[in-house]
Amino acid sequence: MRYLPNALTIGRILLTPVVLFLLTVPTWWGQMSALILFVVASISDYADGHLARAWNVKSRLGQFLDPLADKILVLGLFGMFAFLEPSIVPWWAVALIALRDVGVTALRSYAEAQGRTLATFRIAKSKTAAQMAFLLALLAVRVAQYSGPLASDFAAYLISSQILYGALLAVVALTIGTGLLYAFGAQEETIHPNPPRSSSVSQ
Repeated sequence: MRYLPNALTIGRILLTPVVLFLLTVPTWWGQMSALILFVVASISDYADGHLARAWNVKSRLGQFLDPLADKILVLGLFGMFAFLEPSIVPWWAVALIALRDVGVTALRSYAEAQGRTLATFRIAKSKTAAQMAFLLALLAVRVAQYSGPLASDFAAYLISSQILYGALLAVVALTIGTGLLYAFGAQEETIHPNPPRSSSVSQ
């Protein structure tokens, strides 16, 4: 059972290409299946960390895989939506989110090379939650687009009203803001010598 948290993390990685493929299927079932699998992947993100802490499982592999799985899922979906819904998710937004993650990963790798660990800011978990909530909302809108006339009209209104685009701007701002916290606060506040490791790290 001690391998279950890592198994859930690997499962989340394997689910990502399935979700991306289903998003390209122009039917209600395709979009609904993508939404359901995304929810399953999101629950696994919570479950693997919760189980790792509950069972006191300390794993360097888990510490590496968990944030990697999150990045694959989140960046994969943002990239796909840049193709499918460019009026809501422009490529510059995807690039900023990706650059932030690359920067924080580089800081974390540098700290590891120095025999230290880059601790996680609490607000970073809010960033991840905001990204997941935005993607969930956009998936729900995709489902509505392939539903009945009333639902599709409401989806068209949300897209044309720029509400979703405004939500994206807030998510990007939060994402970049947490990255700047790591960049300017890492040396003073967030690097500590070798704390206990778990199989779930949000950044």
